[in-house]
Amino acid sequence: MVTRSCAVLIALLASLLVPVTGSASAAPVTFVHPGVVVSRPQLDFMRAKVQAGAQPWKLAYDRMMTSKYADLNRTPKPRSVVECGPYSNPNYGCTDEREDAIAAYTLSLAWYVTRDSRYAAKAIQIMDAWSATITDHTNSNAPLQTAWSASSWPKAAEIIKHVYGNWPNSARFGAMLRNVYLPEIQNGRANTNGNWELSMMEASIGIAVFLEDRTAYDKAISIFRTRIPAYVYLSTDGELPKTPPGSGIDTRSEIISYWQGQSTFVDGLSQETCRDFTHTGYGLAAAAHLAETARHQGQDIWGEIKDRMRHAWGLHTKYQNGEPVPSWLCGGSYSQSLGPTSEVSFNALNTRLGIAMANTQRYTEAQRPQGTNNLFVAWETLTHAANPA
Repeated sequence: MVTRSCAVLIALLASLLVPVTGSASAAPVTFVHPGVVVSRPQLDFMRAKVQAGAQPWKLAYDRMMTSKYADLNRTPKPRSVVECGPYSNPNYGCTDEREDAIAAYTLSLAWYVTRDSRYAAKAIQIMDAWSATITDHTNSNAPLQTAWSASSWPKAAEIIKHVYGNWPNSARFGAMLRNVYLPEIQNGRANTNGNWELSMMEASIGIAVFLEDRTAYDKAISIFRTRIPAYVYLSTDGELPKTPPGSGIDTRSEIISYWQGQSTFVDGLSQETCRDFTHTGYGLAAAAHLAETARHQGQDIWGEIKDRMRHAWGLHTKYQNGEPVPSWLCGGSYSQSLGPTSEVSFNALNTRLGIAMANTQRYTEAQRPQGTNNLFVAWETLTHAANPA
């Protein structure tokens, strides 16, 4: 029997073995792989559901496998310089890069379920083609293009390197992420619409995990922590929303302009709500992806952002589900849809944290199986629906 004094001594000794990283550091001492948005337990849950023919995972898997992204005959289209202007105009490699990155991730998921090495080999072929070719992103949309592509690449790379394992050029791929992608996104861009910087931080943390770069990880978390309260408003913030540090947005009129002309602020309102719901969905999805990655690395970002996220999803899905928009909100109407962006947040907040989210649940279930937005969101009903892992 262990006496009380022995138990205290054991606890004290155990505490001395726990790494102390300090309040300035959020990065894990030991990184978990695969650990970018999806973890091994989540992937195992997904695989078991598909193999059992359970819904909605089997239908989500079938839709993924019949998509262009799972095509074993796909030919990658790498470029040395990807040039993307506003709304991808000009589009010199923009669509090709994003879709090749989604394809690599899709094929990685296909391999995980089937264990058919042809899918892993095709994912490797695509990633090798780009890591042997790309040197830069240019024009005005370069940061966003880089972020969207680099949100998908690490998800694929984590599965292939750490589960499949037979990838001779994985170091070259890592060098591509470090030298071509990370410098374009890691410092953020405070004076842009918020979905840009949230995607940049999602991509940065994914790259940091793959590279096991604690400094890059900490930087992404630090910028994210200033950006998310400047993207989703809570009444506890005060009369006006917070603004991104370094943005130069200070006065009431500047804040209202930045919030797309909206002057009434309620819990869950997004900086882009009155721009359109589509870009709002981008921002919320990117925030969810970062929080999910941090969770796999042992950090509870979900605990920090759960109130903002649950209110944001609740407000936007309420109107997306058909409730009339009041006149004080965006002039009484909204444009475009949230798209396939809610599954990761709904799973984190409802399945794992037990938060009731009636509007978000109705929207999420109606959209199942959520597929891909062809930018950086892909197959999240398959990977995250009701996934407790």
